Amino acid sequence: MHPLKRAVDYKGSTEFTKSELVGILSFSLRIMGVKEAKEFIAEAVKSGLLTERDGKLVVNEAALDEERKGGDLFEEMVEHIASSLGWERADVIDGINGMRERYGDLDKKVLAYLFGMDKGVDMARFRERLEL
Repeated sequence: MHPLKRAVDYKGSTEFTKSELVGILSFSLRIMGVKEAKEFIAEAVKSGLLTERDGKLVVNEAALDEERKGGDLFEEMVEHIASSLGWERADVIDGINGMRERYGDLDKKVLAYLFGMDKGVDMARFRERLEL
């Protein structure tokens, strides 16, 4: 499930302050660290998943539904790796970030794929969907 959808389900509202959303993603749901949550929010604003209105962040539900239909390949890979290894999502993200240090600034989906392969996870179902 998309992190914003989980946050909306947790709070019961589509409006958040930035600090509130960081807190929900990092501490309440424990799906990412504080730094990662801040980066995630910045990317969500850029991509249009979140809009700023009256000092609050509002989830663009239409864009979120559209993204879910298309599927976020990176999130799907992270969830697959975490469930296959029995790890927490944050641990998988840390591992992927470690791969970035080793391989440089590759696309995050490629890094997730490499990380899964490195850990012995069957990543074959993602091979064709990667844009290489």
